[in-house]
Amino acid sequence: MIRAMFAAAFSLVALPALAAVEIQEVTSPGGIDAWLVEEHSIPFVALEIRFQGGASLDAEGKRGAINLMTGLLEEGAGDRDAQEFAAEVEGLAASFSFDVYDDALSVSARFLTENRDEAVTLLHEALTEPRFDEGAIERVRSQVLSIIQSDATDPSSIASQTFDGLAYGAHPYGSDTSGTVESVSALTRDDLIEAHGRVLAKDRLFVSAVGDITPDELGEMLDSLFDGLPAEGAPMPPSATFELGQGVTVVDFDTPQSVVRFGQPGIDRDSPDFFAAYVVNQVFGDQSFGSRLMREVREKRGLTYGIGTYLVNQDYSDTLLGQVASGNESVAEAIDVVRDEWARLSEEGVTEAELEAAKTYLTGAYPLRFDGNGPIARILVGMQMEGLPPSYVNTRNDIVEAVTLEDANRVAAELWDPESLHFVVVGQPEGLSATN
Repeated sequence: MIRAMFAAAFSLVALPALAAVEIQEVTSPGGIDAWLVEEHSIPFVALEIRFQGGASLDAEGKRGAINLMTGLLEEGAGDRDAQEFAAEVEGLAASFSFDVYDDALSVSARFLTENRDEAVTLLHEALTEPRFDEGAIERVRSQVLSIIQSDATDPSSIASQTFDGLAYGAHPYGSDTSGTVESVSALTRDDLIEAHGRVLAKDRLFVSAVGDITPDELGEMLDSLFDGLPAEGAPMPPSATFELGQGVTVVDFDTPQSVVRFGQPGIDRDSPDFFAAYVVNQVFGDQSFGSRLMREVREKRGLTYGIGTYLVNQDYSDTLLGQVASGNESVAEAIDVVRDEWARLSEEGVTEAELEAAKTYLTGAYPLRFDGNGPIARILVGMQMEGLPPSYVNTRNDIVEAVTLEDANRVAAELWDPESLHFVVVGQPEGLSATN
């Protein structure tokens, strides 16, 4: 127990200031690429792994298979059943977590230097030799089904899933990664084995490590860790077409408060105008009391407790999304205010004072993200997946500062399009009619 508490504390220890973070690009003897930040002051390593494709690689008719499979990776591996595997991980004061999203399967590992070899052996078994015992399958399946059933009665989940379904149709983005009660109930052990091979493969691998390990040690560890994984997984999905246009969709749901998901097409992360859009959104829809939407919808009119918008960049689609909740009697007014502010931003842009305040906040907050081995490792692997260079950590704030008022207002006029804005409302809104 003491060792476990000691290891957990390591994850909270900050590295030196952001300016001192030096990213090394490492290639293992077997050809696996990774990014490394060496930090030898504490005997601890944080490892972040991403397999690109994620739940979007579900086979046709097997929606939810990759999600269920991911939930079973820590439920026994090799010669160890679920209890034996968990006990050995705990005994090493290590921690592993496995998650899956639309575009990536995520693996996070934390371990002490003295136990590195043993921890890597366990993680290797989880990745390459998961047992998929029938008892574990049924236990995790029950958990997944419970989540699906709970989401079916949650207005926020209904709004999100309805919006995605209307926006993307039959594309994987159009359905929940967990699957449906019917699809998950029908999954077999063979389906899970097949799902494992679809996503856990070397051709879609991104890795970062932060902590007490050298480049040579990391290279050897990577070859050992991923030995046995297939060279290639399933083909990546096609690009997604955002199919929603201007309008309102109402989902009748018995609740005193309507939940609203709204959005339109967004901007590519690789666009030269991305950072201008990012700064403008900070002014417009950041979920703080300084944003325009918070002032207009909450502070001036008291229509909600919170509202926000955000740029969403996925591998095959880019959107500008937002969410708000308001009483059934007031949600129509809240939507009108959002529409009006959307149009005002497009027509008038932002002020110099708003722009400078947004840039000051964004540049000041950025170094605070680098507050420990784990957070830094997550940032590094995310940068790799976005195709950013290692130098980005030192140039990002300069890019934000370079956004001019002219840039911001040109992008506001081009991107924020009230004629493309669609609202999905879950509740029993008064005075609001569906348009489609």
